[in-house]
Amino acid sequence: MDERRTGTAAGLAAYGLWGLFPLYFPLLEPAGGLEIVAHRVVWSLLFVALLITALRRWSLVRAAVTDVRSLLVLAGAAVLIAANWLVFVYGVNSGHVVETSLGYFINPLVSVLLGVVVFAERLRPLQWTAVGLAAVAVAVLTWDYGRPPWIALTLAATFGGYGLLKKLVRVEAAPGLLVETALVLVPALVVLGVLEGSGQGTAGEGTGHLLLLASSGIATAVPLLLFAAAARRIPLSTVGLLQYLTPLMQLAIGVFVYGEPMPPARLAGFAVVWAALAVFTLDSLRAARAAGRRAAAEQVPAAA
Repeated sequence: MDERRTGTAAGLAAYGLWGLFPLYFPLLEPAGGLEIVAHRVVWSLLFVALLITALRRWSLVRAAVTDVRSLLVLAGAAVLIAANWLVFVYGVNSGHVVETSLGYFINPLVSVLLGVVVFAERLRPLQWTAVGLAAVAVAVLTWDYGRPPWIALTLAATFGGYGLLKKLVRVEAAPGLLVETALVLVPALVVLGVLEGSGQGTAGEGTGHLLLLASSGIATAVPLLLFAAAARRIPLSTVGLLQYLTPLMQLAIGVFVYGEPMPPARLAGFAVVWAALAVFTLDSLRAARAAGRRAAAEQVPAAA
């Protein structure tokens, strides 16, 4: 029970911190999205390297980089998460916080579709219903925006793909994050060098601004580590429920803090998404209970 409480608290903290990101990234202006992501890579690498040194986990890093398959998968994950960061920062700093929240609402359904495409998984009828409702929602929102909600779709696709690749390697959160950021360190340094050399960089605008840019390393690593701690201690069904905290917070910030519009058509699109998530969640909980009952029934003869 203590493990569950600890895991639930860690999960709430992780998703809560991610939910506050729309308030954090505007503080890094006038840095643009590309510069913010480049700083995020550099400072994340430094922070995680110090953490791994303190925890004496370098053997896990060596194991990851000497395994060619793991290294290739982590390289793909690094590209996807960097793209996710870039689109998210662009969305937040360009006044599209509501649309970014949509991306994380539909992310679970994108993950289900990736499972069908990549692993040939078979969906249950209610899962197909949820996916169908999500497609209807995207159509409604496309009509409302006058364009496909590409920010949301890109966020969902990149984060779903990132999660998929992370499932293919057995690497702990901190060593995995270190390898991922190390793989994109050179491009990040090139970006910062070009920006500073052309006078477009903002790191020299003051100590306070530089410290805020450096804090992006902590802001990146801490929620990921909390999430890893939660995933080890609580059932995936609980993790699945907690993940909706992030887009709910982002949606509230977009509407009530930044005053982004929520016309009736857009609200209808979000309502269809929430209906899809309700169907998906109920089906997942029912499947988890059924699996638990089967496992308990199988243990009875063994105990006897």
